[in-house]
Amino acid sequence: MNLRIGLFGIGLEAYWPQFSGLEQRLKGYIGQVEAKLARPCVDVVNLGMIDTPEKAMAAGHGFRKADVDLIFLHVTTYALSHTVLPVVQRAKAPVIILNLSPEAAIDYATFNKLGDRTKMTGEWLAYCAACPVPEIANAFNRARIDFHQVTGMLRDDPACWEQVDAWIDAARVAHVMSHNRMGLLGHYYNGMMDIYSDLTQQVAHFGGHMQIMEVEELAELRRAVTDAEAADRVVYFHEQFDVQPDCAADELDRAARTSIALDRLVEKHELGSMAYYYESTPDHEHEDLMASVILGNSLLTARGVPVAGEYEVKNAQAMKILDTFGVGGSFTEYYAMDYADDIVLMGHDGPGHIQIAQGKTKVRPLEVYHGKVGKGLSVEMAVKHGPVTLLSVVQTVDGRVKLLVAEGQSEDGPILEIGNTNSRYRFPIGARAYMEGWNVHGPAHHCAVGVGHIADRLHKLGSLLGMEVAQVC
Repeated sequence: MNLRIGLFGIGLEAYWPQFSGLEQRLKGYIGQVEAKLARPCVDVVNLGMIDTPEKAMAAGHGFRKADVDLIFLHVTTYALSHTVLPVVQRAKAPVIILNLSPEAAIDYATFNKLGDRTKMTGEWLAYCAACPVPEIANAFNRARIDFHQVTGMLRDDPACWEQVDAWIDAARVAHVMSHNRMGLLGHYYNGMMDIYSDLTQQVAHFGGHMQIMEVEELAELRRAVTDAEAADRVVYFHEQFDVQPDCAADELDRAARTSIALDRLVEKHELGSMAYYYESTPDHEHEDLMASVILGNSLLTARGVPVAGEYEVKNAQAMKILDTFGVGGSFTEYYAMDYADDIVLMGHDGPGHIQIAQGKTKVRPLEVYHGKVGKGLSVEMAVKHGPVTLLSVVQTVDGRVKLLVAEGQSEDGPILEIGNTNSRYRFPIGARAYMEGWNVHGPAHHCAVGVGHIADRLHKLGSLLGMEVAQVC
């Protein structure tokens, strides 16, 4: 389902008979905005110029019927607030005020030579977008309607339109999260109290659906995998990973069968993300199954179905958010502090987001999964060197959810070659201040990491969801 963006412009009906050509000129501005909002997988619902309270009421119904996710209010000239409030009240969607001038400045010399004060007034009104914004803000505040603003120029203003793009990106992520189906396979890691989650709270804040699944279903799907299918998947492993020579053929076959079963489980339940953990009992089929999921879950994560281990629901949400923003979203936690280099080592066992790896992700055999049962193949990767954003979905003491964000750098240097994901991160405030600043918010010990700096977009996402966003650096 596409993201649906509402667009309307505002003006004053009394102006049109007074100032020849003004109405058509301003409608042209609205058309230019519509063209800039258009992009793949986005439907723009443009209701045009709203210049009377009657049209405003009809527009509110129109946006509500169209089920828009976000509304852009383009202020073209002075307009009365009664042409705005009914639209947004009825539509019940977040609203962004576009305070856009058609040019950087009025050509004062040409303007003052027009010689006709009526024409001069009409020309001035074409530049009068800023005039009613305080009135609109006043009405929204008194009606307890949250609003956001983008101030700039209709043309030749990259900074202005980058803000618009960021709002659309944030709305797209909110839309995806509200329709996402998260699979829950197994149970929590016993005793990790920080990762226990209130599933109702997650749905209340993000929307979506939690699909509770049984390990027996995955086991049944694996039994149905044919030898030929497994062989093809092993070939695919060699294409996607740097499979090390000490990976045994029977382990690759086991991981391949489980990978295919995971794909079919995701397809059957139409999952967009998953959290899992399971132990079973020694030598049971389910222990064998769950010890062979890492490669399959890494492939799922790489193609937009992020998978979080240790049944970390909150972190599966964080991974999905980052991945939907297009920056990855790999499962990570603190490994150690490097005080000599002022670096924090972070990584995790289990699946990684191989699309944001520095080079090709290695596959290594492990004789033991530390703290877990079984043995098998694991992935070893570092996150691409360059800017990164860390995100944690935090469950607060007052029964709410907030986003915790930090921006830093993934750097080259020695890492622990232990068959897990592992990276070196530098933060602008230093490792000590980062660590204390992050921990004071009480997040779980897991978080998600993506490439690039997108804190501004995460702040916008929080605004659209009515969710606090705390940024450490």
